[in-house]
Amino acid sequence: MKHYPSTTSDPDFSLLEREIIKFEKENKIFELSVKKRSKDNCFTFYDGPPFANGLPHYGHLLTGFIKDTFARYQTMLQKRVERRFGWDCHGLPAEMSAEKDLGISGRTEIERFGIKKFNDHCRASVMKFTLEWERYVNRQARWVDFHNCYRTMDKSFMESVMWAFKQLYNMGLVYESVRVVPYSWACETPLSNFETKLDNSYRKRTSKAVIVAFELLKNPQQFRQKCKLLAWTTTPWTLPSNLALAIGKDIKYCAVLTNPLVSLQHLKSKSIPESRYQCARTAESVGIAVEVNRRNLVGSEIYIFAESYLEKFISYCKQNGIEYENCNIRLKANDLIGLCYKPLFNYFKDIKNAFQVFVADYVTEEDGTGIVHAAPGFGEEDFYLCQSHSIPAVCPIDNSGKFTIEVPDLAGVHVFDANDLIIKKLKEQGNWFKTEQYIHNYPHCWRTDTPLIYRAMPSWYIAVTKFKEKMIELNKRVNWIPGHIRDGQFGKWLEGVHDWSISRNRFWGTPIPIWKSDDARYPRVDVYGSIAELEQDFNVKIGDLHRPFVDNLTRPNPDDPTKKSIMRRVSDVFDCWFESGSMPFAQVHYPFENQKWFEDNFPADFITEYMAQTRGWFYTLFVLSTALFNSEPFKNCICHGVILDIKGQKLSKRLNNYVDPMEFFDKYGSDALRFLMLSSSIVCGGSLLLDKEGKSIRDVLRNVIKPIWNGYHFFTMYANADEIKAKVCKDYQSIIDCYMIAKCFEAVEKIQTSMSGYDSQQACKVIVDFFEVLNNWYIRSNRKRFWKSGLDQDKIDAYNVLYTVFYYILKAAAPLLPLITEAIWRGLEYGEISVHLTDFPQLEKYDSRFIAKMDLVRKACNAALSIRNTFNIRIRQPLSGMVIYHKFFSGFLEDDYQKMIKAEVNVKNLKLVDKLEGVASLELKLNFSLLGKKVPNKIKKLVQYVKKGKWRQIADGQIFLGDRSESYIVQKGEYKLLLKANSEYSAVFDNNEGIVTLNTEMDDDLILEGIARDVIRLIQETRKQANFHLSDKIMVMIKTENKKIREAVSEWSKYIKEQTLALSLEVSVKIKDDFYFKEYQDLIIGVRLNY
Repeated sequence: MKHYPSTTSDPDFSLLEREIIKFEKENKIFELSVKKRSKDNCFTFYDGPPFANGLPHYGHLLTGFIKDTFARYQTMLQKRVERRFGWDCHGLPAEMSAEKDLGISGRTEIERFGIKKFNDHCRASVMKFTLEWERYVNRQARWVDFHNCYRTMDKSFMESVMWAFKQLYNMGLVYESVRVVPYSWACETPLSNFETKLDNSYRKRTSKAVIVAFELLKNPQQFRQKCKLLAWTTTPWTLPSNLALAIGKDIKYCAVLTNPLVSLQHLKSKSIPESRYQCARTAESVGIAVEVNRRNLVGSEIYIFAESYLEKFISYCKQNGIEYENCNIRLKANDLIGLCYKPLFNYFKDIKNAFQVFVADYVTEEDGTGIVHAAPGFGEEDFYLCQSHSIPAVCPIDNSGKFTIEVPDLAGVHVFDANDLIIKKLKEQGNWFKTEQYIHNYPHCWRTDTPLIYRAMPSWYIAVTKFKEKMIELNKRVNWIPGHIRDGQFGKWLEGVHDWSISRNRFWGTPIPIWKSDDARYPRVDVYGSIAELEQDFNVKIGDLHRPFVDNLTRPNPDDPTKKSIMRRVSDVFDCWFESGSMPFAQVHYPFENQKWFEDNFPADFITEYMAQTRGWFYTLFVLSTALFNSEPFKNCICHGVILDIKGQKLSKRLNNYVDPMEFFDKYGSDALRFLMLSSSIVCGGSLLLDKEGKSIRDVLRNVIKPIWNGYHFFTMYANADEIKAKVCKDYQSIIDCYMIAKCFEAVEKIQTSMSGYDSQQACKVIVDFFEVLNNWYIRSNRKRFWKSGLDQDKIDAYNVLYTVFYYILKAAAPLLPLITEAIWRGLEYGEISVHLTDFPQLEKYDSRFIAKMDLVRKACNAALSIRNTFNIRIRQPLSGMVIYHKFFSGFLEDDYQKMIKAEVNVKNLKLVDKLEGVASLELKLNFSLLGKKVPNKIKKLVQYVKKGKWRQIADGQIFLGDRSESYIVQKGEYKLLLKANSEYSAVFDNNEGIVTLNTEMDDDLILEGIARDVIRLIQETRKQANFHLSDKIMVMIKTENKKIREAVSEWSKYIKEQTLALSLEVSVKIKDDFYFKEYQDLIIGVRLNY
């Protein structure tokens, strides 16, 4: 009677996975795995909500695999892990998609179309791909609760966001201010400072940088010529808004005269050569009354700039035929501070206090001329500089980035199209000095990929800088993976935080719940933190919190005795990142519902996203968690890396460098992709290269999943043949059985240690290593036990060992390979319907010294087998002997271990040695990367000592190099000692600790035995071709003219019959007709059943 499924050695793993997914869905395995765990023992993780207006990509799958894997693991640790899915609905992605669908663009067209209709379209479109998302998520075998999902556009979620904002306002952490912020003219909205730091926000951009000459109205040091300050800028379009110049207080400046002796008419009458330098010298020699003090020459100009720019200035003059003379005048900042200059343009010429030279800390000499033009409407530093000198900001552009009528010459022209027009105007006015191409990293809009501008705008801010130090303190309590994130990327980001601009002049988002009086004479600000508060004050039932419904909520200003002013809502909506940061409490409608649950389960135990979220979601979570709850938002965080194509480029539709993930799922299955990602350095911030053919996924299928299946297939095939029902048993007598069980317990413990430390990479390695031992050591070494006839205790033990290790390892590996483990678990029928409803295995005791001993045996055998493979000596061919050197082997391996080695390697004799003499020598390898820094002048000498063998080991792991005349001591870590074998038939093993040498000389007896073993293999192959069961008793006939084969069959007849379950073995000149036969080189083998 068969107790296990009949399996194939090469199944369709994708089909197998789909069957498992169907089984788990029909039997509600996910739901059961959650329900069976206590609500009082929760493990909380945050599932960052994606936008559903596009299909999931590999980044989503990666994050999903990590979340699902650790959620499954914690569930098996008896934790209740509720996996409520969420949808990110608000913000620019939805609005940009809606504009495209509706064929409209920009704020004006949206308002003309109608805010309600526009938002209704956004509401419908953001959920467009939810069914497709479910299909992808389910196919990747990620367990989530779609039925009870939360959405950021839900009224309950938005109310919690309102509550959070009011709390911050009441704490004095909210204020309104005009500041210069990153601005997306394509989206017509400001962005947060951290949005410009998100991954891939910066692009290489070539800008036209100009050096502009600003004419001073009063000259320093009594210069009589025109004096002009040279200022450098990469944004010529900001020059019409220039209101000041900034210099560095510690920068040294110089003056250079250009075009000396331009008034040559005074010299021409004397027939003096016109060369200007020659004219000056000749004029002096003939006594003509010409003032040769270059600072006083009529028509000349003096340029002032930083001394560090002088060399570039001179080079440019020479290249362009500009005559110059260094005045050798040095100027300090104090010589220039307070000087006034002529405005480049007259647009804002009447602004009070403007057009002066000021000192500023941010001015450097790294780029440009050491003088910076300040346009306070378009630069944060410019803004604060001018503000400190009572100069108002001007910002003559509209929401789409086009000049307004304030600059009539450029009205309607986009700022980036205005550069050439402005440069042309500067040339005509005599204010242009130089234009150059400047390549730099420039911030771009993360939604439209268009270059940003910086623009002074009114906005509402959270005063993050007030609690910055607390955030830094709380960050120390988080376990970041990789660890350097804490004090590196995230820690440094926290040290440089700015106040957060949270308002957006957009439409589809949670409206900022601030109502202000429309009459400045009766100021009042009301902030609402709940629907109940709104309903009470406005006496209306709130059905929707979106615009324009809330925009229409007005009431008389209670502070206005005239009763004429009205309380009106500010028009802005929240930055959608504010909603993202509110997710932990807003998803459960805290504090209006689930108050106890949230407070018991905050902060979250775990979170994971792409590393760039250290400046995005992780950051906003930290801001709101610190401010609202005085706590870190999560305890453990995996910052994973990015998936690239084989050229190192990010996967993108534009590059067409990836395929639909479903194609890989259909071809290789999702377990293979999951394991590839979880075993890669991408889970700790590295990168993963993925080609369009999925070769790396195929490799996982072949090298990881297939070996696991092979072990299972081997067990079911032979167990069904012997009609045995195996059982879980931990106690055995055989050394190799004890080793396999102990190795399993060790693997389980290592997987638990790794997974508890959020290290899936190491856990995956343990799984691979374990099945390497199981398949290529235990099963290979014990095939005879499974092949032999009968069912004695030795054979039963072998089955029980396989059954037992699968019982433990399937449970331990289930979170990392959920589908293949489920399939095998169901086939082996351990009792529980699903492996995912079991607990993680209890850790069992094992003898680590015993494992270490057996590991050395296994490694020595593998080294010996590698020698056979190198020299094409088949394993069936016995050899006379082998020598093993290992410093721990002598007196360490008992006879049973030595017998195991001889049987595994197929040698007659084994010699163990603990001294290198006659076996190998030591080769010294110096660490030149270390020594090159430590003693760079001695490297050549040290190399010569090594080549001549002038070195020896001394105390404390040191190496002495040299002779009597000169010597040097090399410390531990600065060298390696490598074993160098004396024989070519040798191999090093155990990290250079041991060496194996085979004796490959063979006499006739060994050759005949090898031939007999080959015959056994061919008989078994013929049996398989004849479709005989491996337990069938057979009759064998052999036809051959080869004398060696006949001799070998004759001498080893009994052994051949035992190994092949043959009742008879006959060498004949003809194979009988009722035998199935197969021809091989030098012989024909016939077999038939015994009937």
